Amino acid sequence: MAVLIDRPNWPGPRGLLWSHLVSDGSYEELHAFARVLGVPVRAFDRDHYDVPETVYDRALALGAEAVSSGELVRRLRDAGLRRRKSR
Repeated sequence: MAVLIDRPNWPGPRGLLWSHLVSDGSYEELHAFARVLGVPVRAFDRDHYDVPETVYDRALALGAEAVSSGELVRRLRDAGLRRRKSR
């Protein structure tokens, strides 16, 4: 079980690039990691946190595993934690 983060490459607010932060173990693990990282609950979206490039290095220092976006989604799906958007 691990907390995963992809490279900040999604354009977002304040002119920053954004990453996705997920857990391939549980939402509890993800929420606990986000609290330590200082990410507000409002950044949680269905199955991941959107986090700005300014926290990427700190997330790695705290133990997040850097993966590609494709790997992140695959591991989230394989863990049964992927929540797709409602149609």
